[in-house]
Amino acid sequence: MLGELSHWLLCIAGAATILATAASFLRLPHGAIRSLDFPRLQAIVLCLLLAVLFWALEPPPWNLAWALALVVAAVAQGALVVIFTPLWRRQSHRPRHAVPEAQVTLLACNVKQSNRAYHRLIAAIRREDPDIVMGLEIDDDWAEALSALDDDYPHRVMNPQDNGYGMTLQSRLEIAEHELRELLLEGVPSIRARIRLRTGEDFRLYVVHPEPPVPYHDSEGRDAEIGLVGIEAAKDPLPVVVAGDLNDVAWSHTTRRFQRLSGLMDPRVGRGFFNTFDARYPFLRWPLDHMFHDARFRLVEMRRLEHVGSDHFPMLFRLQLAPVEGGEAPEEVRDEDREEIRDMVRTERARDREPIGSDWEDED
Repeated sequence: MLGELSHWLLCIAGAATILATAASFLRLPHGAIRSLDFPRLQAIVLCLLLAVLFWALEPPPWNLAWALALVVAAVAQGALVVIFTPLWRRQSHRPRHAVPEAQVTLLACNVKQSNRAYHRLIAAIRREDPDIVMGLEIDDDWAEALSALDDDYPHRVMNPQDNGYGMTLQSRLEIAEHELRELLLEGVPSIRARIRLRTGEDFRLYVVHPEPPVPYHDSEGRDAEIGLVGIEAAKDPLPVVVAGDLNDVAWSHTTRRFQRLSGLMDPRVGRGFFNTFDARYPFLRWPLDHMFHDARFRLVEMRRLEHVGSDHFPMLFRLQLAPVEGGEAPEEVRDEDREEIRDMVRTERARDREPIGSDWEDED
């Protein structure tokens, strides 16, 4: 039996866990709610641990009631993440035959602007030898360091910034055209590029890095930007790839809505979580770095690379363009999906503010 203080502490922990689980299913676009999307894997472990403690230490019948409530919370959390396990049917299919000239290898990494271990990322790039490198949180010092790759990657879109939202696109494949634009908020760019494969066929690449959700601000800027890219991708006549640090987890309402809007596939479905953040803390990780692809692409390879000094692990993707569509399509788009994005875009464009976290990477 527990002492009175231990009893109340356990009850508070159980109640807080159950309430946080319930709140995480609300569709309110606020960082205090949307941040609860992130630690679902950790929440499952916590729910089950607390259930065991209640069952073992509390007297009946309350031990059963608390344990059952916490198991239900764990199941509710698990229902959203199970699709990223081998128990689920995969969305992205493998190619039946390898066609190297129709393949493209992409390496994406949020470098963490204040990280100065340039050599570690450059060494990983040279070892993996991707066709395309996408770097996020690039400032002038990072841009200068990555210029060491210019001979290997002659096609470049460089946009260094000192606010944590700089980005670069370096490619050995021809960038037939590109746009560097700020969809909603000044200082938060994205790249829209037309890339030419070795076969002569083109595909569209969107590189995105929207704002993170924070407890003291709504998440409409992030959610609206992700949604706008999804709507644009669905209308694009070219096969589409969307990649980057979305500051959102793969199982969230925002990301699932993006998939419905875009019709793009998530290669992690049925394969694994591929948690990329936080690289520094093994027990506090979730999948923030994403790649979604058109149904004409087949997944050849997907790997999380080694730690390069950032708080994110780099991700490597190899895709092959096929002549016909394939794979398992995501859910159908809903009418309310587009209306939600339109409302958030109107709200965000009426504001005059600085990007969230623009001072987080200031060096001492």
